[in-house]
Amino acid sequence: MEWENQTILVEFFLKGLSGYPRLELLFFVLILIMYVVILLGNGTLILISILDSHLHTPMYFFLGNLSFLDICYTTTSIPSTLVSFLSERKTISFSGCAVQMFLGLAMGTTECVLLGMMAFDRYVAICNPLRYPVIMSKDSFVPMAAGSWIIGVINSAVQTVFVVRLRFCRNNVINHFSCEILAVMKLACADISGNEFIMLVATTLFILTPLLLIIISYTLIIVSILKIRSSEGRSKVFSTCSAHLTVVIIFYGTILFMYMKPKSKETLNSDDLDATDKLISMFYGVMTPMMNPLIYSLRNKDVKEAVKHLLSRNVFNK
Repeated sequence: MEWENQTILVEFFLKGLSGYPRLELLFFVLILIMYVVILLGNGTLILISILDSHLHTPMYFFLGNLSFLDICYTTTSIPSTLVSFLSERKTISFSGCAVQMFLGLAMGTTECVLLGMMAFDRYVAICNPLRYPVIMSKDSFVPMAAGSWIIGVINSAVQTVFVVRLRFCRNNVINHFSCEILAVMKLACADISGNEFIMLVATTLFILTPLLLIIISYTLIIVSILKIRSSEGRSKVFSTCSAHLTVVIIFYGTILFMYMKPKSKETLNSDDLDATDKLISMFYGVMTPMMNPLIYSLRNKDVKEAVKHLLSRNVFNK
């Protein structure tokens, strides 16, 4: 019977908030506002880091990459989600779903690795400041950022290829807002243990390994800060990495809750996605990219001074 129900899918139906038109309208307005804030906030950070020569440092090069990454990540899913909220036909083609899966996973993986690189940058700056210009030279930080993107693309390409090669039955309802890879895997009528193993390996390499680097880096940073005798000195040093640490806590706290909690076979094959998972997914997909520029601008004196400097030169008025 399983083979009789097998068919070639040409499109998926994105369930999202179907059946709740008022909630769809509410979320349309909220997400649209958040998306505009994401574009303006991250775009401004990129512009500032390019225009102000004082910010031509490894830290702000990574931050520029992070901001561009957040714009790309949200653009892969938010516009289509907004359209689906207002449309009665909430479908996406099989190829379009594959592209959305690939881009979303690539951006997410890249951000994990990039945050690890940024933690290493802060470690060298605080724990080995005299060698910082040598260790974090342009020949080092540019390949580090490029490597983050390459790792993200390769990991996503491998996982996406293995998912699209699965056999799908007549059930084409994705109980999600977008083509999230786990939600798509649930629809397969084939054995997905191989996909789960690949995802486990990728999670260990590209999520847990950067997290381990971040933990080690900040452990050494804290030890170094505690050796400073004056409270003013400790506060000044910690302020240089507090923004990044805040972003890491928000990002990894969300992603670990989503992907690292145990999933039983029954849960994986169920038709209904837990409401908490949907809210967490929305938070991860929209709130985190929106918060990043706010955190870096509100808690970073260099960015504030750069904005004042650029405004005094009337850069934004030209």
